[in-house]
Amino acid sequence: MVCLHSRPIGSKCCWVLAVLSLGLGNLAAIAQSNFKRMLAFSTIAQMGFMLLGMASGLVAGDSFNMAEAYSASMFYTVTYVLTTLGTFGIVMAMSTKGVEVEQISDLKGLNKRSPWLALIMLLLMFSLAGIPPTVGFVAKLAVLKALVASGQTWLAVYAVLLSLVGAFYYLRVVKTMYFEEPNLHGEVAVNRSSRAALGLNGLGVVGLGLLPAPLMALCAELMLRALL
Repeated sequence: MVCLHSRPIGSKCCWVLAVLSLGLGNLAAIAQSNFKRMLAFSTIAQMGFMLLGMASGLVAGDSFNMAEAYSASMFYTVTYVLTTLGTFGIVMAMSTKGVEVEQISDLKGLNKRSPWLALIMLLLMFSLAGIPPTVGFVAKLAVLKALVASGQTWLAVYAVLLSLVGAFYYLRVVKTMYFEEPNLHGEVAVNRSSRAALGLNGLGVVGLGLLPAPLMALCAELMLRALL
């Protein structure tokens, strides 16, 4: 509420929270060997990115630019939720009696045990890292554009640098799946409905990355209506 109704104080509040979230979240995540903890700390960093868009709206000036900045944050949040649901969906699908996916090492050689799950996880990790053509790249780019448009270029540079840190630990997961020998052998048993749901999730991550305009337009329209 402070960030939305008190611009001078709210913008400083959002800047500080965003900078700290990006820094602490990424630095804590990169040190994790526990996959779930890594995702938890990376969420802090991802929300820092979202706050950058909100803070840009507080200093944007007119209602149109504010709506653009806020819609970038909204788009970022929606796409992040989509990606995270898929990630934890794979973790749940892989977890069976006596087998829990806790450590990053539990994903070793997943491509050999289940190429389909490995491919979906690769797309999700690419999206979280902000690598094209996934929707995560578009979402990060939208927030960076809002930062530059509001004159906060130094924060855009800071966000890009911290995104590189984030890309390291996301790509470490991909390396583990594709270039290391599996701890367990045998195919990962996943029922058809779960495979279909995860497939749709992966398709959504790529589809929205290639065709983001409808969702971005909807977010912008909703924000503009809220501000006018």
